[in-house]
Amino acid sequence: MNLFEAQSSEFQRRHIGVNAADTKAMLQTIGVGSLDELINKTVPAAIRLQAPLNLPAAISEQEYLAELQQVAAKNQLFKTYIGQGYYNTITPSVILRNVFENPGWYTQYTPYQAEISQGRLESLLNFQTMVSDLTGMEISNASLLDEATSAAEAMAMFFHQVNKTDNITKPKFFVDNSVFAQTRDVLVTRATPIGIELVFGDFRKALLDDTYFGAFIQYPNSEGSIEDYRGFIANVHHVGGFVTMATDLLALTLLTTPGELGADVAVGSAQRFGVPLGYGGPHAAFFATKEEFKRNMPGRLIGVSIDAQNNRALRMALQTREQHIKREKATSNICTAQALLANMAAMYAVYHGPAGLKQMAERVALLTQTLSESLAELGYPTVHAHYFDTIKVAVDADKVKAISDKHQINFHYFDNKHIGISLDETTTQKDVLDIVYLFAELNGLNEATIGFDADEYTLTAIPAFAKRSSDYLTHPVFNTHHSESQMMRYMKQLENKDLSLNTSMISLGSCTMKLNAATEMIPVSWPAFSQLHPFVPVAQAKGYQQITDELGRYLSVITGFDACSLQPNSGAQGEYAGLLTIMAYHHANNNAHRNVVLIPISAHGTNPASAVMAGMKVVVVKSDEDGHIDVADLKAKAEQYKDTLGGLMVTYPSTHGVFEESIREICETIHQYGGQVYMDGANMNAQVGLTSPATIGADVCHLNLHKTFAIPHGGGGPGMGPICVKAHLAPHLPGHQVWSDGSKPNGAVSAAQFGSASILLISYAYIKMLGADGVKMATEYAILNANYMKARLEKYYKILYTGNNGTCAHEFIIDLRPFKATSGVEAEDVAKRLMDYGFHAPTLSFPVPGTIMVEPTESEDKAELDRFCDAMISIYEEIKAIEEGKAHKTDNPLKNAPHTQAVICADEWAHAYTRKEAAFPLYYVTQSKFWPSVSRINNTYGDRNLICTCEPIESYMEN
Repeated sequence: MNLFEAQSSEFQRRHIGVNAADTKAMLQTIGVGSLDELINKTVPAAIRLQAPLNLPAAISEQEYLAELQQVAAKNQLFKTYIGQGYYNTITPSVILRNVFENPGWYTQYTPYQAEISQGRLESLLNFQTMVSDLTGMEISNASLLDEATSAAEAMAMFFHQVNKTDNITKPKFFVDNSVFAQTRDVLVTRATPIGIELVFGDFRKALLDDTYFGAFIQYPNSEGSIEDYRGFIANVHHVGGFVTMATDLLALTLLTTPGELGADVAVGSAQRFGVPLGYGGPHAAFFATKEEFKRNMPGRLIGVSIDAQNNRALRMALQTREQHIKREKATSNICTAQALLANMAAMYAVYHGPAGLKQMAERVALLTQTLSESLAELGYPTVHAHYFDTIKVAVDADKVKAISDKHQINFHYFDNKHIGISLDETTTQKDVLDIVYLFAELNGLNEATIGFDADEYTLTAIPAFAKRSSDYLTHPVFNTHHSESQMMRYMKQLENKDLSLNTSMISLGSCTMKLNAATEMIPVSWPAFSQLHPFVPVAQAKGYQQITDELGRYLSVITGFDACSLQPNSGAQGEYAGLLTIMAYHHANNNAHRNVVLIPISAHGTNPASAVMAGMKVVVVKSDEDGHIDVADLKAKAEQYKDTLGGLMVTYPSTHGVFEESIREICETIHQYGGQVYMDGANMNAQVGLTSPATIGADVCHLNLHKTFAIPHGGGGPGMGPICVKAHLAPHLPGHQVWSDGSKPNGAVSAAQFGSASILLISYAYIKMLGADGVKMATEYAILNANYMKARLEKYYKILYTGNNGTCAHEFIIDLRPFKATSGVEAEDVAKRLMDYGFHAPTLSFPVPGTIMVEPTESEDKAELDRFCDAMISIYEEIKAIEEGKAHKTDNPLKNAPHTQAVICADEWAHAYTRKEAAFPLYYVTQSKFWPSVSRINNTYGDRNLICTCEPIESYMEN
């Protein structure tokens, strides 16, 4: 490699943690002579790729950024007043720098290990409080994927709440005509497979009877009108139905709450609370409801509990009600949410406070009212008398478009006689004057004037019934941090409580917590990408078009498939979209009866949950004693259901971290009996460049871009789950109302056409900078690192499941079950003890209860791998001391873990081991100590005393 080639491939050395000398030492520990030998022993020869990936060669970070600047310049940033659920917003710089662009926040994992997640848990509790207060609801979850899917989740929840058996007595769901088009699309997609009958109409004329289980309305509606829904809501309740109301958080600072109007669920997007548009996402949706639905609501719920010292502590509440855990009995497949964006929205509310938000809303409302009055004077009346930020104007739309394009202004076009204009916090008085001038130009005038009275004004466009009188955001957290210094320190205080990738390795099996490189992340904040509305004309988004086209092509090459949809905005959404694609294919071939899906018992819970949502019937396939799919059982069930077999869902390598030799035979069996093979891409980090879903025989797969392709996990989202398919399935990929040319007629699965488009940049950068060689090397080193750790640890722990040659893929399972009988130590004790060593635990009790699953990824260096192994070996010695009677069976470092600074520094120390053994068990810990901020949390107490909003300030004080 010459000097210039070395420069082009520099990112490979920065992304992959192990150097050449360490590679040699690690191979020696494993007992193989070369990396090639290890890969040959691990990946079955029958499924190895025979040619290099047809991807571009690697380019340097500097080259990439320079090239991307040119792509970004192809996006045009017009003044945009489109609205329809997406609004320009100002992300406060202090939040942009300290949360959105901060690896201390964006590289965190979902807060399953709550003791080292108290910062983001507090911020998410703030989010829940903010949403509950503004919507007037009793309980809110910690975010969903987008407004449209949030509405669909509410519909499904009510459907299953009312129709508790397979005998559906109330199949109908009323949808008002004036809801956002993208939400309507997703409702249709979600309703059809599970037998919901959607009825569209004008809520004023709706004829409801006892066949309706619910209704969906928008407040303010898609035309901006503030409607009085109280009578309609009463009518829905009268027939035994429930009401979902989509709403707007900024509007609710001025408007009567959905809760006060009688709605049962309030949904919407928190995007306009400081989260960039990003051509559609990622944004945090919200879902708030009444207490009675707390065990059925989708998504995660943050609650208050106590720790072992009886101090206040937060954790994810009622985890057994997380829908994907219920597998085929689930009513939702939600797993990933939008935690990072929910945290941004919560911080926005903390920073502005109730007074600041109300002032902002009044400014927007006053500007909108002034605009409406000015346009009326010019002869262009507003259709609706009552509105907040959006007006529908009667005008020749074609004439407006001709002039607005010249002025680089975007409006929403309802039809050829009406346009919509939505204002937001970025709108100025000058902007309103520019709009009025445009309409004056329509009248042949060359000047326009408007008058503002910001001191003496009355918001006449908000009707009396809709004027809010209830308080909101009264908790001190929303009324304290209003200077930048206060805000900066508050965010830093929370960040310091959480372990993220800038602290240490997070070796979560099946989660692929690899490096999220700064160069991949930086462009997400560039205005050309962050400030583009998803519904601008395609000609204004040519930069995004180039990226989505190229990324879709790259992912198709990597999977060996022919087409790609980038729309699904989480892994579970990708599963759902993939299954819908299979079902649409069967329908198109007059095989609608093919609705049985075989799923291995070891599959992630989202697999059966997604299948049920797609209208499929789940049949579980057994595992053999080695943890592999029981091929005989699979063949028997394929034969049994041969007339109705729709497909198979399979994870490869398996959820046990093994390349199963029988995979081709399995896929061929499914095809033989008329089914399609869906491959779950959760473990794609062990495939890229070595094998592919197409090579093993699959027809469709989803990819977790937030795993294999370097999008950060954000503390529980965002994620992206695009699907790739063979040519015969390509016509059945998700569509979207933006593509109105009929080229993609199928239903949408996300609110925006490319899901969370702005973070696609991260995966695009990852592939461009690693290049064809680099993405393959990443896979090889992921496998090397896992096998090195396995080789070091198998002398002390039993390793469950390996391939035929004794190797694992990119992850492996440590069996901790034997220690319960010999020492009383359980897997949870080991997980909590690792915190004292400065590590986040590996995946706990999945896919096998009582085990931990370790996945180091390719990004970690040998020294970090060794630190983790040293910690695990030290913990083994601690367990051995209990077994031999040298340590107390209940008063020991494992049972009391984690140890906080307050516990270690307390005047009294009554334990049978030393403070040093508790807090500094190995030398490396003394050099960089991460302190858990709470002791072990009492989950049962929190679930029995459920509190999911911010409590009075006194409760924050330590005992």
